[in-house]
Amino acid sequence: MELHGWGRYPRLDAQVALPLSGKQCVATLASHAPLIAHALGRSYGDSALAPQVLGTRHLDHFEAFDAATGLLTCEAGVSLDTILRIFVPRGWFLPVTPGTRFVTVGGAIASDVHGKNHHGAGTFGTHVKRLELLLGNGERVEASPSDNAELFHATCGGMGLTGIILSVTVQLKPIVASSILQTTIKAPNLESVLEAFAANAASTYSVAWIDCLARGSGLGRSLLMLGEHATSGTLTVQAKPPTPVPFDLPAALLNRTSLQAFNSLYFGRVRQTVSQQRIEFEPFFYPLDALGHWNRLYGKPGFVQYQCVLPQAAGVAGMREVVERIKAYGAISVRTMDGLVETVKFPLPTGLREGGKDPSPLGHLR
Repeated sequence: MELHGWGRYPRLDAQVALPLSGKQCVATLASHAPLIAHALGRSYGDSALAPQVLGTRHLDHFEAFDAATGLLTCEAGVSLDTILRIFVPRGWFLPVTPGTRFVTVGGAIASDVHGKNHHGAGTFGTHVKRLELLLGNGERVEASPSDNAELFHATCGGMGLTGIILSVTVQLKPIVASSILQTTIKAPNLESVLEAFAANAASTYSVAWIDCLARGSGLGRSLLMLGEHATSGTLTVQAKPPTPVPFDLPAALLNRTSLQAFNSLYFGRVRQTVSQQRIEFEPFFYPLDALGHWNRLYGKPGFVQYQCVLPQAAGVAGMREVVERIKAYGAISVRTMDGLVETVKFPLPTGLREGGKDPSPLGHLR
């Protein structure tokens, strides 16, 4: 079957095995090696693609939970969405979560995902206490920060190259309410948003939407969103299904003019320099999950996502260089920032898969 990541580029014809248990994973490895794990298809680029793939979506069982400590043991195919639906009403939340809840625990470890609390809580792997790994030779081993430590740390962020993650024990964090107290700071340019990040470093969660199409003194105008877990209220999970994007948008609709208009409206909708509101955790952590298949908004060719980390001392200069190189390439980008972890999405021009220029406008920065 044809597989692709969430960016829908590249695409690959793959043979997919869907084992139902760890034991079947061993048998699959013996008959299909070499292969790589593939779960819910939310990775970008080709990080979970290969001619032969082991699908982990059926490895989705809970194994143990300690209600006193918040230690959860589950198979690697359990999604963050499932964990939230079951454990938020019980007063527990994910220690770290990326911008979508539709990823698996195994994928979160393999990519060692970060979230809006990266500056304080670190990556997802920081909160993993142990994991069981199926090695390439068919051996099943356990690893933790203290046992098989080198293998453990190589697996957290190892992009699936150390083996197939079978089960995981992760530390959840206690909460007393499901809502988030959000503060929005309107920053007129790049320098001011970086200053606002520094001034609010004690905030538990922080993320910025940045307009990199603005020009002149408004370059990098931003909306910085800060968040804290509410200290009173109910523990609920919204059951509203996502609004579907039923078809690919025509590529011609995603252009500099349309994005400049959207950015102006998005930035202008916030009137006050500082505003506060109480919202549920879903729109704060997962705004794009409200749209089913939002990747179709980029058109049939798909998009490339680029992430980089800049040292704080080079923040303004480095960010300006990133923006200028994007402009010089002529790409259209959509950008968010968690501290100085930069995420940029680039729509691909039609026909790129048949050949053409390098789809990565920042490739020379790697």
